[in-house]
Amino acid sequence: MFSPLAEDLRAGDLSIAGSEEFADYRDQLIPWDECLALLPAYCEKIGLPLKADDFVKGLRDALSTTARTLDERFPECHGDVILNAFGEPVLRKTTAREIPQSAVALQNALTERMPPRHILDVLGNIEQWVGFTRHFGPLSGNMAKIKQPAERYLLTIFAMGCNLGPSQAARHLSNNGITPHMLSFVNRRHLSVESLEAAQRELNEVYLRLDLPKIWGDGKTVAADGTQYDFFDENLLAGYHFRYRKMGAVAYRHVANNYIAVFRHFIAPGIWEAIYVIEGLLKAGLSVESDTVHSDTQGQSSTVFAFTHLLGIKLMPRIRNWKNLTLYRPDKAAKYEHINRLFSGVVNWELIERHWKDLMQVALSIYAGRISSATLLRKLGSSSRKNRLFFAAQELGNVVRTIFLLEWIGNREMRQEITANTNKVESYNGFAKWVSFGGDVIAVNEPDEQQKRLRYNDLVASALILQNTVDMIRTLQRMKREGWQISDDEVSFLSPYQVARVKRFGVYSLKLNRKPEAWIGDTAFKEAAASVQYARQAKTKDSPK
Repeated sequence: MFSPLAEDLRAGDLSIAGSEEFADYRDQLIPWDECLALLPAYCEKIGLPLKADDFVKGLRDALSTTARTLDERFPECHGDVILNAFGEPVLRKTTAREIPQSAVALQNALTERMPPRHILDVLGNIEQWVGFTRHFGPLSGNMAKIKQPAERYLLTIFAMGCNLGPSQAARHLSNNGITPHMLSFVNRRHLSVESLEAAQRELNEVYLRLDLPKIWGDGKTVAADGTQYDFFDENLLAGYHFRYRKMGAVAYRHVANNYIAVFRHFIAPGIWEAIYVIEGLLKAGLSVESDTVHSDTQGQSSTVFAFTHLLGIKLMPRIRNWKNLTLYRPDKAAKYEHINRLFSGVVNWELIERHWKDLMQVALSIYAGRISSATLLRKLGSSSRKNRLFFAAQELGNVVRTIFLLEWIGNREMRQEITANTNKVESYNGFAKWVSFGGDVIAVNEPDEQQKRLRYNDLVASALILQNTVDMIRTLQRMKREGWQISDDEVSFLSPYQVARVKRFGVYSLKLNRKPEAWIGDTAFKEAAASVQYARQAKTKDSPK
């Protein structure tokens, strides 16, 4: 009796009145009368047809064109893809761009010339330049009643972000009067998930205005991936991870193609990571909005493909065992000379057209923030036996995923781009764990505190990325004055995840009363500094400091 009950609750076929997690999601949707007023502007912005029949016709044409294009080009792709005796496509392994020796020499010379930095000194520099600790203060909203609040905030960020904890950090800090109680008090009473996110966004905005990151990427493409962190076993969030084969939780992040992390969240092992793909893009809150997301197998499903399409997001994952998925032909009469054996299903266009209104109502509600995409996708990601919206979303997702896979099979450059961007998020996860050198275990059990620890870690990582980028710009400018011939193509192979000149161990000392380092000569950084200073002055009256 309880097994089907639990299954229906997960799928949303059954709801509990007054519940938060298992309430009827339809009560949170925007009424259709209101959707009708919002629909024209939304469809124009996203680029979707305004009527159900036009919507279906556009998808049918896109699927037919993509399949016909691949069929015509298939003989030219013989070196990259072939069909075996069972009709399964076999792709040659995707190789990354070859790094030229000049780029390797540039990286080595850059590392030798960059100044050594201690993590606390980096945090002090960023605070003097940007003043990001103004986002912190008593959670009650009153004026801060601690001495030297900026110093206390930075020391707490260092202690928690590097996973030292209050006791170990206080033991090694040379700043007089710092006790474990002080650091713990500031963490509990002055810093929240929201304020840490606000500080993170400010560092990201300054980073986006620099010239060097623009060579690495435009920030409109992100890669999503999770990495495992060790937790205490007796924990609400922790669980056994089948891939890592140990207990812990998963830190799920979105990292842009210019190397910055724009979203992070701890999730339990076993949760399908794809449900947070949309949530990460909608909650980034940056001036540069991402419209393309790469992921691995865990970051995709037919339902996620459906709603990313309806929200104007292009999902381009790297799927393991993708040839086991069903590819759909536009109609039964569609036949192809070279790729006919790829298809084993036919699209039910009538189902999509019949439930177009329901799909658009859900998309508008997610876009307006009336319902969380993670909550909805968790329900629609379960196999429902009754919900027709679930079947319509799956059918739409099958179409969008088939179009993507057909493009992916015939385009080697696309496969290289997806591989390169997913490698960036994996590199960021390694960089963030390198910063978390205080221990392997996140030693807290309170859910909100666990989310804060992840944001502390990312805030320290973002400060290091910003400092490394500033140092790289300065060093590259100096090398050009020395006569180095440096091209943008060589610079594109560089990365701000530099650790060779960063010091993690020793006696820790924070000195905010020293003379600030000068701004770099980069024009964009000066503009960013000016805008941040203006924003700081405008918010001084409301600042908790």
